[in-house]
Amino acid sequence: MIGKYKVITLCGSTKFKEQYLEAQKRLTLEGNIVISVGLFGHSGDDEVWTEGTKAMLDDMHLRKIDMADEVFVINVGGYIGSSTRNEIKYAIDHGKEVRYLE
Repeated sequence: MIGKYKVITLCGSTKFKEQYLEAQKRLTLEGNIVISVGLFGHSGDDEVWTEGTKAMLDDMHLRKIDMADEVFVINVGGYIGSSTRNEIKYAIDHGKEVRYLE
């Protein structure tokens, strides 16, 4: 917690850009500090796929989980890919609460 605000990091496939934005808005209006992804590689941000960038972003996302009190998983239709699975395991291993959209 930062002061009275819970810090929540969003995780999930970046193909769910609209759901990310909706969750970010809702969780912010509920009084949380929300940390999200910087790029949506599966929704048109092609810079993700340049050499070394995806690995950097994946590592950066783990640092975002380190800063959070909780992880909120954007799992539309129950979909959880391998990267998100790894992030969930990392969060649990580091004592973070994990909640799911669906």
